[in-house]
Amino acid sequence: MYLYNITYLVPHDISASWLKWMKEEHVPEMLSTGLFTHHRIMQLADVDETEGITFAFQFYTESDSHYKKYITDFAPSLRAKANRKWGDQVVGFRTVMKSVQ
Repeated sequence: MYLYNITYLVPHDISASWLKWMKEEHVPEMLSTGLFTHHRIMQLADVDETEGITFAFQFYTESDSHYKKYITDFAPSLRAKANRKWGDQVVGFRTVMKSVQ
């Protein structure tokens, strides 16, 4: 199992509309690729929210090849779409983790 985690810092003044867009548009588009089995949306707790709210979007996939296919075939257009919508208002940091049971 692989976890593709994207942590976003979102300014307070756009956080509600951004989160709505993520839930209703961006996440469904990512899931429609068929490369992720499920996802979670988390909000970081007990952190300084002076500059905005921090969210972590976690997408689970069964293999490294599924993750790489997403990054190669789908991520560029989805990131471009998000950038057109939100510009540089939202900062994202991406990590990939694998299960080591």
